[in-house]
Amino acid sequence: MGDYRPPFTVTNKILLYVSSISEKIGRITATNSLTAKPHLRKNNRIKSIHSSLKIEANSLTLGQVRDVINGRFVLGEQKEIQEVKNAYAAYERLSEINPYSIRDLKQFHGIMTKYLVEESGRFRSGEEGVFNGDQCIFMAPPARFVPGLMEELFQWMKTAQKEIHPLILSSVFHYEFVFIHPFSDGNGRMARLWHTAILSKWKPIFEYIPIESQIEKFQDEYYEAIARCHLAGESTVFIEFILAQIDKILDEICAQMDGENEYLSEAVKRLLDVMEYDIPYTSKSLMEKLELKSRDGFRRNYLLPAMELKLIRMTIPNKPNSRNQRYVKC
Repeated sequence: MGDYRPPFTVTNKILLYVSSISEKIGRITATNSLTAKPHLRKNNRIKSIHSSLKIEANSLTLGQVRDVINGRFVLGEQKEIQEVKNAYAAYERLSEINPYSIRDLKQFHGIMTKYLVEESGRFRSGEEGVFNGDQCIFMAPPARFVPGLMEELFQWMKTAQKEIHPLILSSVFHYEFVFIHPFSDGNGRMARLWHTAILSKWKPIFEYIPIESQIEKFQDEYYEAIARCHLAGESTVFIEFILAQIDKILDEICAQMDGENEYLSEAVKRLLDVMEYDIPYTSKSLMEKLELKSRDGFRRNYLLPAMELKLIRMTIPNKPNSRNQRYVKC
């Protein structure tokens, strides 16, 4: 058991991503931007939860997820609402996780699937497959092998953490976990939570970086990478895919930081201050919030500069003059 090593190859592409990600994390940490701005942290956590659940077919919108987390009434399927509550409870305790403990894994699976799964907090007793929608990507190993496979994986992690970079180790774990599929339900959610937990032990700022939202944007490619690795018998392709997504989401975080920087005009700062993240606004509602009368002045001094900096986006970009146009803070 002590000799077990998940098969993968450290390619030049992987090393380049590790270098790029490390540099961006250093920049984010040095500026103290996320730590000092609780609204950014909470917004990113809500993004993580919404995206991770959406990958698993939860139909609640980002706004509804935010409302559930904020204790507001939401009209929706009770199971989906409970999934949000459970995920929020798990992510709020992320810093407590020992990612090298199977006991912690089972405990947090119990939190993530509370009231939803009969075998909550326990390894599965039946057979399972990995699905992308209705398509079965592959069948997981038989249930009787799960305890041994998980023991091997966690033992490897404990040993490998001393010699393998956390960015690579967490990606290998993510793939191997999905392949083993140790629980009857909630495996995708747990894989993504645990991935973040491993990275957070390396750099605590990862608690507030919504890797899940980037994966959700490329969901088909996510499952394709898993399927290709299954056929290849090793996780190299998946490692490259995941690191590419982390690198991209860090670009977004850096843009968030730039949005808070001093070089912004006072007009753009005012506009950003009156907008909540991911909430669509009409130009009229924004002008009212800013107490402005001139539509031309609003567009020239506020709206267009913010869009040029990619701090705000249109909901209907191909029809900029649509009467249904809304503007969203990125």
